[in-house]
Amino acid sequence: MFACNRLVNVIKHTRISIVSRHVTTSWSPVGAAFNARQHRRLDLFERNVGLFGVPELSTPAGFEIVESRALKETEQLVRRACSSPPGALTVETFDQLSDSLCKVADLADFIKVAHPDPAFREAAERTCINIGTVVEKLNTNVELCKSLKNLLDNKDVLDTLDPDTRRVAELFMFDFEISGIHLDEKKRRQAVSLNVKLLDLNNEFLMGSHMPNRIEKRAVPEHIRHCFSIDGNCVQIGGLHADSPNDLVREAAYKIFLYPNPSLLHCLEELLACRNKLAKLVGYESFAHRALKGTMAKTPETVMKFLKLLTDKLSDRTAKDFQMMRDMKTKVNQRNSELMPWDHPYFSGAMRAERYNIEPSRYSPYFSLGACMEGLNTLFTRLLGVSFQAEQPKAGEVWSEDVRKLAVVHETEGLLGYIYCDFFHRPDKPHQDCHFTIRGGRLKENGEYQLPVVVLMLSLPHPTKNTPTLLTPGMMENLFHEIGHAMHSMLGRTRYQHVTGTRCSTDFAEVPSILMEYFATDYRVVNQFARHYQTGEPLPKSMLSGLRESKLVCGAADTQLQVFYAALDQVYHGKPQNQSTTEILRQTQEEFYGLPYVPNTAWQLRFSHLIGYGAKYYSYLMSRAVASMVWRQCFLKDPFNREMGERYRREMLAHGGSKEPMLMVKGMLQKSPTVEDFVDALVSDLNPDFEPS
Repeated sequence: MFACNRLVNVIKHTRISIVSRHVTTSWSPVGAAFNARQHRRLDLFERNVGLFGVPELSTPAGFEIVESRALKETEQLVRRACSSPPGALTVETFDQLSDSLCKVADLADFIKVAHPDPAFREAAERTCINIGTVVEKLNTNVELCKSLKNLLDNKDVLDTLDPDTRRVAELFMFDFEISGIHLDEKKRRQAVSLNVKLLDLNNEFLMGSHMPNRIEKRAVPEHIRHCFSIDGNCVQIGGLHADSPNDLVREAAYKIFLYPNPSLLHCLEELLACRNKLAKLVGYESFAHRALKGTMAKTPETVMKFLKLLTDKLSDRTAKDFQMMRDMKTKVNQRNSELMPWDHPYFSGAMRAERYNIEPSRYSPYFSLGACMEGLNTLFTRLLGVSFQAEQPKAGEVWSEDVRKLAVVHETEGLLGYIYCDFFHRPDKPHQDCHFTIRGGRLKENGEYQLPVVVLMLSLPHPTKNTPTLLTPGMMENLFHEIGHAMHSMLGRTRYQHVTGTRCSTDFAEVPSILMEYFATDYRVVNQFARHYQTGEPLPKSMLSGLRESKLVCGAADTQLQVFYAALDQVYHGKPQNQSTTEILRQTQEEFYGLPYVPNTAWQLRFSHLIGYGAKYYSYLMSRAVASMVWRQCFLKDPFNREMGERYRREMLAHGGSKEPMLMVKGMLQKSPTVEDFVDALVSDLNPDFEPS
């Protein structure tokens, strides 16, 4: 029941510790900290405070020390949890147990992928493995589970608990139950065995889904071989080459990259069978039923209703989008004008380029990183009374000299937490934009609030002597998106770290980040900061309008493709069918997409999201629907509306996962949205809709 990731078993995210609370403003305005290279004067006598201010982590060996301390504290907390009488203290002890492990595991989980020093990465990796082993033991600790069950079975005691404490207790028990701990010994052993097998199958599928396919050179037309990687007598293809203007290159890449791998097909079928068997063993109708408990959707039936209704509502628009793509393909290739799956990404992009001059280099001079950060600072100050204050990291506190540290400060509440901004490209750094929770917020025993600490990781170009870091429109929107996640963590004020910030249902977790994308494309917001870094000229409104309009081109077809992926994910994780995964793919593509299945291909083997988002791939669509409704109802008229900003924090951001997600949405919208409302919101997003003047 303990895992340091809300998507995994019990415990949930981990965080950090001991960060100085003294906020300096010597770097203000915030943009100055990002627009030039950071030059830090080294003081040879300055004490190394360790990564994130954890003194022991001044060297790689310190991971053993913090790990040992956490494990010792874990033993004490397990004894307390098993011996205390049922009550709120039981839940508080469970949360402390979670927090103790997560502070180490989440920090190590970040350092193992982000630190430039291999010694730190290796030490962090060992700590992750060791903490993971302890977590597995806790997930199967019968006495620990009994202490929680005694609480939940005691109605008199249960009635004395406040709603947050009761919900967290139920969430901990749910995590125990999905690991099979409540079963008899024989079935419990079977559940443990299935979980172990699934770990191996997950890793095998993930690795296989990213492996390139090889084919003999002679099987590829000579005049396009140069477009691919050549390895001896073979052509190696590791992607779909979807941006290639050459029809034959796209077709060859599609057919070769997606050619079925028998061993990976077997792996996927075994993986899905194991998930289904485990779900049934612990009392669920299917893996999808298990995965969706506690989400906004709640059941796979609701998800499928949402996807089918959305398909119906989009059908005419989707057909028009595909016809426009066919017309464009006919212009360039009259002999082969049939629209195929490998054509969709290319021609939708080509149509945007033809209608709108969305050349990133035209926009970048207006989007310096410093200006964007100042824009975010202005937005949050006006909307929520929250500002960013740049703080100089101490020696050893950060893993790279390019990392910036921001204190998040409320105008009346004071310091809310810290965001470490790891924004710049460096060798061996993951290129995926992401948000890491290092320490979750919680109310401590002494009445103080444990401040949340997060890292935002991007991969932006470095500033130079004469030029600041300039962002493309896509980079700017990604920055706003990731800041949305960070502020979810900063503004949450939950009693328990088990449900803090982004540790909520998957189909709600993306709402704050997607909502930020609406702010990022509203001219009233963008005009506050988008200035040419050389001339000071504001970004012309026509340029942003063109950017907004371009996104509507083929928007229905692009959305329908996501619907198809989500539907396939649901069918795979629903009740088992007596068909191969490829036959299920063919049928689902026929019903939910609109472009034909290509024989002898197995796209599902490249669908790596089946691992992390099993039965939850629909979450992005549903989160976007909620974000759209919140934007239109609460912020479209005035994106700086303080009253709505306060409501947004009070009703949605403050609770993390401590409140039913649909109740948070209801509190914000002041009504309970239906599936039809979600669908209408997504369809409305495809209409030209400019902000009020």
